[in-house]
Amino acid sequence: MSEIVMLEGHESQSVLQTVAGEHAPAIMSYLSKEKWHVAKVVMRELSGGKLYVEGCHSSGRPHPINIRIDQPVGVNFKHAYGKFVFDTSVVALEPSSDPEAGGTIVLAVPDRIGVVQRRSYFRVNVPESLKVKVVLWHRTSQRKSKGSGQEYFEGRLMDISAGGAQLTVPLKAPGSADAAGVAESEFRKGQFIGVRFTPMPYETPLMFSAQIRNVLPTADRTALCLGLQIVGLEASDEGREVLSRLAAVVDRYYQINQSAGVHQEMHRPEPGPNPAHIPAGALQ
Repeated sequence: MSEIVMLEGHESQSVLQTVAGEHAPAIMSYLSKEKWHVAKVVMRELSGGKLYVEGCHSSGRPHPINIRIDQPVGVNFKHAYGKFVFDTSVVALEPSSDPEAGGTIVLAVPDRIGVVQRRSYFRVNVPESLKVKVVLWHRTSQRKSKGSGQEYFEGRLMDISAGGAQLTVPLKAPGSADAAGVAESEFRKGQFIGVRFTPMPYETPLMFSAQIRNVLPTADRTALCLGLQIVGLEASDEGREVLSRLAAVVDRYYQINQSAGVHQEMHRPEPGPNPAHIPAGALQ
């Protein structure tokens, strides 16, 4: 089954000791003023019941992270046979031994960590027999739904993994006064949005936050193709339940595709647009 396995005691400490000794990279997420923030970090040391991490850009260079003491955070990292997740809190902020670094974040060592099989982080196509609608929203739209402070949009889920998704949202026709569809400027790379979809008919909907990683129009320019990175699920017990369900959905969709005779290779987990849906040359 595709579910989160919890490691406790010596098992969890052994994993953390290993990845800290390797200075392994990790992703840290935290909620501040109702907004999600995601930062890349490097694990530097595990000692005295504390885990020391430093912020790091994709280039590998350290950079400061705007975070406070007692801030709850979620952390995920790849190791061995899976992706490991846990929630904890910031216990101290210290200067780094490297004067060019952005400082050291001291985290409380968690009592337990969860692990999800890596295959759950490879994207699978939504089976052709399913037309999965997805609802998404953000707080930066100029048009607001009455009383909600949010604008809701409806699209279609194209592929999914435990770490990301791809979906399409119909575009507003040029010059059209019809409220249906969205303008190309409605969504942008780096934006955080809410997402909700029902994996199978009559199931309870899944809901989570995600960051937009790619925004491109489809080849016929009738829709926007959004590549999403799911964020924040490692930061709470409720989030990890959603993560476990997502892992099960990935496995179920894969099995449905295989049963239908669909030859599907599981894509790498980085969220991004499917070349079949975007103009030629757009990825060059």
